Amino acid sequence: MVEKIYVTYNDVHKLCQEAAPKLLETVKPQLMIAIGGGGYVPARILRSFLKQPGSPNIPIQAIGLSLYESLPTSDDQVVEEPGTKVTRTQWLDLSALGEMGNLVGKRVLIVDEVDDTRTTLEYAVKELEKDVELAREKFGGEKTEFSIFVLHNKDKQKKGVLPTEMHSSGRYHAARTVGDVWICYPWEATDIDEHDRLGREQKEAGNLNQQYATKE
Repeated sequence: MVEKIYVTYNDVHKLCQEAAPKLLETVKPQLMIAIGGGGYVPARILRSFLKQPGSPNIPIQAIGLSLYESLPTSDDQVVEEPGTKVTRTQWLDLSALGEMGNLVGKRVLIVDEVDDTRTTLEYAVKELEKDVELAREKFGGEKTEFSIFVLHNKDKQKKGVLPTEMHSSGRYHAARTVGDVWICYPWEATDIDEHDRLGREQKEAGNLNQQYATKE
């Protein structure tokens, strides 16, 4: 049976608060790109902690990528498992961004909730780098610097690959590294009270994988 851990909104808030000082020190993001749907809430919370006095809020763009697919089980339940192909459901809003050239030379933080197989993150980085490089060839300017923040990195064999320099230069950030468990996030819950109860019971029992996870 797959082990599940229940992450509450309070957990997410505190993980973002904890990560923000290091992101300000190392990444200094000028724009965030949230991968939907799991990256939306962390990105919005992060923005509050990344705001500097006298500076405007960091803009948030959204992209929609789908990798998980619903699969029926033998007991007529439906579970989500990683698929094999990333589907682009939404891309950058150029009506707000102006044009792709406005990303050239910027420090951009890509936000998602979990680094599972890494397939989605690989796709996002490659496609964004490709689009921005085309704009840089057209408009000129410095190279755009992409970084990543996730709430949880699963300690497992990855299918996707990220640029080596992203790791070596400290541009990959995970608030926690956990085992290969099923993480239940609050925005997926249909009964938030039950979700919070299960999360509270796990904490009280002291068997929450998250408690033994390594910090960044």
